[in-house]
Amino acid sequence: MAATALIVRYFGICDYAPLVAAMREYSEQRDANAPDEFWLLQHPPVFTLGRAGDESHVLDPGTIPLVRTDRGGQVTYHGPGQLVVYVLVDLQRRGIGVRTLVHEIEEAMIVTLARYDIAAARVPGAPGVYVDGSKIGALGLRVRRGCSYHGLSLNVAMDLAPFACINPCGYSGLAVTQMLDLLPAQGRGRPEELLSQTAAHLVTELASRLGYNELLHRDGLDT
Repeated sequence: MAATALIVRYFGICDYAPLVAAMREYSEQRDANAPDEFWLLQHPPVFTLGRAGDESHVLDPGTIPLVRTDRGGQVTYHGPGQLVVYVLVDLQRRGIGVRTLVHEIEEAMIVTLARYDIAAARVPGAPGVYVDGSKIGALGLRVRRGCSYHGLSLNVAMDLAPFACINPCGYSGLAVTQMLDLLPAQGRGRPEELLSQTAAHLVTELASRLGYNELLHRDGLDT
């Protein structure tokens, strides 16, 4: 398979821990010929805390599980209606560093949101994407042996209430928003359609920015 080909896998709604274990296993076992992959999915409600994250930012998790994970960053929330894209890329093969990957992930989210007339931007010193100071897209990565895993989350059409139970990304009082609330009522369509369309736009934009010229679509993991 040419290094410019990318496998895009669709998982639906998947529990966090086993999916991350599968992603970590792929990253640890891959060799120089292994294809790069994007994994698209949603998670059931879960708070995740980065490997150096401070548990004091978890204010009141209630019945939502909290999982310590090996990505960078502090605490965030995942739930249905949020688009998660895990980015499994051989950075050495692509000739880019972590900073470039972060920039391209953020830019892909910004460009995707612009398709819906949502003006998103970066905030200096605070990774992710924001609309009028409210966070709409987050990212957290891990790099091992020159290859990335974990990735991004974009709030599309979800229940935002659990974000009030944490200091999102370690920032007290940080407001969060989502695409559904920023679109005119007549332009929203069904939430699941908005999620699917957004996923297609975002994957295409990010893949182009990282230099892939062929996308190979798969359902879940190969068996």
